[in-house]
Amino acid sequence: VALFRWTEQGIQNVKDTTKRAAKFSDAVKKAGGKVKDVYWTMGRYDGVIIFEAPDDETATAIMVGGCAQGNVRTETLRAFDERAMKKVLAKVRR
Repeated sequence: VALFRWTEQGIQNVKDTTKRAAKFSDAVKKAGGKVKDVYWTMGRYDGVIIFEAPDDETATAIMVGGCAQGNVRTETLRAFDERAMKKVLAKVRR
């Protein structure tokens, strides 16, 4: 999950935001991942991107590449679906 905020450049070119999202989706696909959803939001963040990547390093590279274009700043959260969380819980020692 990635939260994004527009930079000054990004808000000045806000009419291109859906085009930028499509380019981002293409970049994720080329890196072996998939964008599941993009939402534009009101409040503290301007949007949320839900995407999958082959590994954390690829996810980080994707986000750094996107930020390098200067339109957004992001906060990325590693999310676990139920199956992955069960694997995590199986490793918990008490």
